[in-house]
Amino acid sequence: MAAIYSLFIINKSGGLIFYKDYGSAGRMDTNDSLRLASLWHSMHAISQQLSPTTGCAGIELLQAHTFDLHCFQALTGTKFFVVCEPGTLHMEALLKVIYELYTDYVLKNPFYEMEMPIRCELFDLNLSQVIQKDRVALLGR
Repeated sequence: MAAIYSLFIINKSGGLIFYKDYGSAGRMDTNDSLRLASLWHSMHAISQQLSPTTGCAGIELLQAHTFDLHCFQALTGTKFFVVCEPGTLHMEALLKVIYELYTDYVLKNPFYEMEMPIRCELFDLNLSQVIQKDRVALLGR
C-alpha cells in the first residue's frame, strides 16, 4: 500500500497546474481533482484571514481518519500538497524536496510559462525517483 496517495500543485490564483495520483483506492477524475484544488486554495486563504495570530501561513496539516493532507506554500503563493496515509512522517521535508525539483526543472525551463500546467519530462522523472525513494525509506522504518 502506498504511503502517498496523490500530489497537487496549485498556482497563486488557485488553478491546478499539476496532479499526480500514486495509487489511491478511490481515483479521482479530472473534474474532482480541479474541485479539490480549488477548494483547498479557498480554505487555505480563508484560514489565513480568520487566524487570531498575525502572520499565519494558513493550514499546513489536515488530519482525517483515512488520510492526512500536508501543505507547503512557497513565497510566490504556489501551493504544494500531498494526500497520504494517516500518520505518515516527514511529509514537510518531502514537500520541500518537491519544491526544489519544481524550481530546478520547471521554473528554469525556458519553455515553461508561469501559472500554466506543468508539462516537463525532467520534473516528472525526478519526481518519480524522489517518491520511489520515499516509499523505500518508509518501508525500511
